[in-house]
Amino acid sequence: MDSVQSPDWPVAPPGALAGNSAATRYGGPVPAPPPQHPAPPPPYRPPATAPTATGTARAKPPIPVKILIAGGFGVGKTTSVAAISEIVPLTTEAEMTMAGIGVDDPGQRSEKTTTTVAMDFGCVTIDRSLKLYLFGTPGQSRFGFMWDDLARGALGALVVVDSARLDDSYPAIDFFERAELPFVVGVNAFDGRLAHDLGAIRWALAIGDHVPLVQFDARDRLSVRDALLVVLDRALDRATRDKRA
Repeated sequence: MDSVQSPDWPVAPPGALAGNSAATRYGGPVPAPPPQHPAPPPPYRPPATAPTATGTARAKPPIPVKILIAGGFGVGKTTSVAAISEIVPLTTEAEMTMAGIGVDDPGQRSEKTTTTVAMDFGCVTIDRSLKLYLFGTPGQSRFGFMWDDLARGALGALVVVDSARLDDSYPAIDFFERAELPFVVGVNAFDGRLAHDLGAIRWALAIGDHVPLVQFDARDRLSVRDALLVVLDRALDRATRDKRA
């Protein structure tokens, strides 16, 4: 059998295509080298302050503070929350029916036709660092079981008082004294008048001088704001004393 001798292909210079390569013989493209896997990116680390669209650092959200607005039936708790809240307040008002006669007494001067059956909720921003969340308690004694849950996490309370019906305020004051929660007594001036002066009201409610007693109008936003600032000041004073102790 005759043997076939392969032709002598010229030796390619270093770095050039071999003379007997497929690209040289058939004119095809040079095969690409196998892909190299890139190195994994470094782990993400968020910036210390998130920049805004303008390039400035984003301000921290305000600190939430829970405040209760409590008191007897028909003293102006729902009105206070509605007057100060920067959002549409959440209310649980229900129409008063004949079944409530003799049970719920809103007073002779009141034209109240609804009552809170659970709670009221609203909020107001004091400044860039502080925001108050307001929880209005129900005034009827049969809803007293809710007070413990509503008071959980609260820093202070505004006890709203009707000077013509001081006896309706005793349960609320007793509750916060037993709970050792800082509170302020705010006497709601119905029609701009008080049935008794503040000194006589303090004596009748048997509250010490350490409990602030203020007069305010539940319908007026600025008046409610001033009363809440007293509550906030008392709560901060209590927190400062506890921290030092």
